[in-house]
Amino acid sequence: MRIGELAKRTAVSERSLRYYEEQDLLYADRTPGGHRDYPESAVDRVVHIQELFAAGLCSAKIVQLLPCMRDGDGGPSASATPWLISELAEERARIDRQVDDLLRARQVLDEVISAAKGS
Repeated sequence: MRIGELAKRTAVSERSLRYYEEQDLLYADRTPGGHRDYPESAVDRVVHIQELFAAGLCSAKIVQLLPCMRDGDGGPSASATPWLISELAEERARIDRQVDDLLRARQVLDEVISAAKGS
């Protein structure tokens, strides 16, 4: 499929798809005319990339992780190394810290709102 169709099917801009390709996150064959030609599996791959970016991972970390994920269902493949598992555990711990920080901030806001309503 062409880049425009992939962009439409994934709700990701063509510019972002080109960036993903520059970062080795996404691959496309080229037609004789030089146009990108993505396989059907690119849809799942882009969805995974978006999910990982939303989780706060950087493109360098995503490049390491993607080969360990199956595109069809996102589950793990057999190629996850102990080093990568350790790296991902660190990322998960970072996300947990962010969640804790957000929960504390929400609690402070709740207290301020409650106090403002009571006065």
